[in-house]
Amino acid sequence: MEGSGDMLAIYNFNENEMIDFDGSNTLEFPDLDFVYADADSHTNEIAELYSYTEQPEFQHNVKAFEDQMEQYNLPPCWQKLTEKKQNGIILKLLDQLDMSKKTLRMKAARCILYLAQGCWAEVQSDQEQQMWAKKNVIMLYEAGVFAAFVELLNLEIDNSSTANIAMRKIAVSLADSIDLRVILSVLYIITEVMRAEKENKNRAHSHLVSNFITEITNPIGDELLPVKLLGMVTQFCTGMAPHFPMKKVLLLLWKISLVSLGGMDTLKGLKDKYRSVAGLSQNREDTLEISKVMRASSPPITAPSNDDNQNAKRSRPSRRVCTNPSQSQEGLIKQSSLDEQEQLGLEMEASTTENEEDLSDYFRQYEDPINGTNAATPDEGNTDNNGEEKDRNGTLPPAAPMEEVPQEITNRLPWAPKIRRKDIDIFLNNSRSKFIGYTLKDDHETLAGLPQPIQEGFKTLKKHMYVSLADIQIRREEEINRNPLSTSEGEIQLTPTEILYQAMLPNLSQYMISLLKILLAAAPTSKAKTESINIMSDVLPEDMPMTVTQSTKLGIDVSRHKEITVKAVSAILLLYLKHFKINHIYQFEFMSQHLVFANCIPLVLKFFNQDIMSYVGSKNIIPIMDFPSCVIGEQPELTSETMIIGDSAPYSWRNVFSCINLLRILNKLTKWKHSRIMMLVVFKSAPILKRTLKVRHALMQLYVLKLLKMQTKYLGRQWRKSNMKTISAIYAKVRHRLNDDWAFGNDLDARPWDFQAEECALKSGVDRFNNRRYLQVNNGILAGIDGLDYDDPIEGIGGNIGVTGVLGGDGIHAASSTVGSGILCANGSAGVGAVSVLGTSERVNACYGGLARKAEEIELSEEFKQNYEMWLHQEVYNNNIDWDALLSVEEFS
Repeated sequence: MEGSGDMLAIYNFNENEMIDFDGSNTLEFPDLDFVYADADSHTNEIAELYSYTEQPEFQHNVKAFEDQMEQYNLPPCWQKLTEKKQNGIILKLLDQLDMSKKTLRMKAARCILYLAQGCWAEVQSDQEQQMWAKKNVIMLYEAGVFAAFVELLNLEIDNSSTANIAMRKIAVSLADSIDLRVILSVLYIITEVMRAEKENKNRAHSHLVSNFITEITNPIGDELLPVKLLGMVTQFCTGMAPHFPMKKVLLLLWKISLVSLGGMDTLKGLKDKYRSVAGLSQNREDTLEISKVMRASSPPITAPSNDDNQNAKRSRPSRRVCTNPSQSQEGLIKQSSLDEQEQLGLEMEASTTENEEDLSDYFRQYEDPINGTNAATPDEGNTDNNGEEKDRNGTLPPAAPMEEVPQEITNRLPWAPKIRRKDIDIFLNNSRSKFIGYTLKDDHETLAGLPQPIQEGFKTLKKHMYVSLADIQIRREEEINRNPLSTSEGEIQLTPTEILYQAMLPNLSQYMISLLKILLAAAPTSKAKTESINIMSDVLPEDMPMTVTQSTKLGIDVSRHKEITVKAVSAILLLYLKHFKINHIYQFEFMSQHLVFANCIPLVLKFFNQDIMSYVGSKNIIPIMDFPSCVIGEQPELTSETMIIGDSAPYSWRNVFSCINLLRILNKLTKWKHSRIMMLVVFKSAPILKRTLKVRHALMQLYVLKLLKMQTKYLGRQWRKSNMKTISAIYAKVRHRLNDDWAFGNDLDARPWDFQAEECALKSGVDRFNNRRYLQVNNGILAGIDGLDYDDPIEGIGGNIGVTGVLGGDGIHAASSTVGSGILCANGSAGVGAVSVLGTSERVNACYGGLARKAEEIELSEEFKQNYEMWLHQEVYNNNIDWDALLSVEEFS
């Protein structure tokens, strides 16, 4: 008992050292040296595949390998065999995988897993194990092991007897998923090794990596592997397969999607490529690159001290007394302005006296990532590139005015300002209404009659106008909807993202709800409830621990399991959102709407409504039990001292990674969406996000400040007065949008009564896109599905359906959300019918976004029927149609 108490004290000490960061602790929490990437190191990613409870099963793999080698009359030493014999053994094991007897199949599978693990029983170091694992995985993939294990996975998914046994159990344990975990582990190790080879750009195996990407991008058998794994997630969440090991499924789904679609470098290349094709300029500012040269800001003062300061300022007597009754109204107006200026001065003065480093953090001199100029600091770099002297503030002396060398200025904001075409049009229309008295519809250039300052302002706005890919794609869709016969979209490129979207489309709503349910169950703020799904089935042993040390190890393992699950789910959602957005904006909006309908926004806020410093600095890891350390060399006895050997990181990589991913997801769901921004306000996200600023990491703070900026106008004047340091951080670190009145709440374009219409218009555009693109191309890509009337608890994508909400109150409750007519008809029935080929009326209906009606559905009035002949002569016979002009339209199809 004493040893366990010491161990708990050590863990609590490490956490408390970071919790007391509000000024009471003398040691300030340092900046995190966390580097955001697609994934952690290869060693850590492999180690996170296994839970600590699985450690005894490693010996089963060795035993299976030794038995097989004995059958082959060969010594149980893989390293001593020639390459020819090694390939022969792999082929024999593949033949054994095809046997009908399950025990023999799984014995061969365990042998292959041992080989993929690097034959750890024969090595002396971690580096040697990694070298053999890589070599063996290359041999296994060349022999066709990956495709064979996908077939094994299909057999296990369809094994209804195992699922029925697990459903009858009160508590599902590790023993119910033994075979599935072996299969998923082999698939994951092969995928992770290929991902590492792709990142390292090893030319020796480039052809294998290319073949692997092609294999997982296209359907294996009857469906895509990512869709198969998403189906496993859905079955698990509906209770049909409670024994599925969700952590391994999600990790494999994440890595398969990452390798097939591509990571951050691929996204950047695709964005540049698509912008070039659309005739747009290249995007020179990359958020992730610029954030690397930004410094984290000191956190704002805590909420209690904010309230105390504000109460003290409220109780301060007024210094101004109005003695003239006739000037009372004017005095009141001016008094509010003076109070705001006085408040601003007090805030700046107090912040300067309390912490002199705060403002210097906000207005730091940045390195220019575009021109490659370095930031000047007070201690060094006090001369510019031409050798001219600068003073301590980094400004040029009077003899050399700044206007002459603007390109040399290094004291600058990290981002160039931007403005949308929509905002320029609003500015131009308002100016015309004010100075001329009328507006010109669809005229974006005429400046006649406008004052010279307005014209100069218009030119400045035009200079900084940014046209996104989304704007081009939306305008293209509007043109196709206006002229469906004369406008052709052209051939749809079957990119990996396009193939994935077409495969996910029929059941995308279910996939999103299932992923969010798992995210809710794995969130540290979630309470254990009997009705929630059990994601611990692949970590809990059959026999509960009997000693304190075993209980402590299991507790750490459970927390670690949840953290890895959150990491995988957040990475999957963000990866899909980013790729869909680049491929087509309406694909991104379709997925985003289903996430919003499933209450993703309050779920993410609930995740951050915790002690974020404790979560980022958590120590849910036992280094000596991570693979391969747990199987190489002599293993020490597990005690309070040995548990923390090798654990020196001041933060948890996966937890910081998960937090940044969730913040990025929240940004993508709410950007330029007034109704969703109001959800942030309604759920009181401002104090939650402000607490997140305590984590001193520039990229994480940047996304938090973006979320605060978009809702500042709705938070009220009093909030802005009390949070001037946060406002200053937003000014210094977030991109400026010209004409954006974000800090003062005077935006007339953000009226509450427009929110519903905005969402409805967006959904209408998304539905027309899906109807046109996926219901009529090649007689309907999805026409094989029975009218898209999905066989699932949620009736398809469209119709007036009730979507099961992920978050309601403190647990999982049904939150009914009315979703507009999607690919189905308005009543949620089979919109296309049971035929697989669209008829003429259906083609016309799909072409017009589902707005055309059948003849039997149109009711004619009695007056129209009596005057039908008159209408026919006036509207048909007497109207001349130039058929030659119609037929000569280009791109007519």
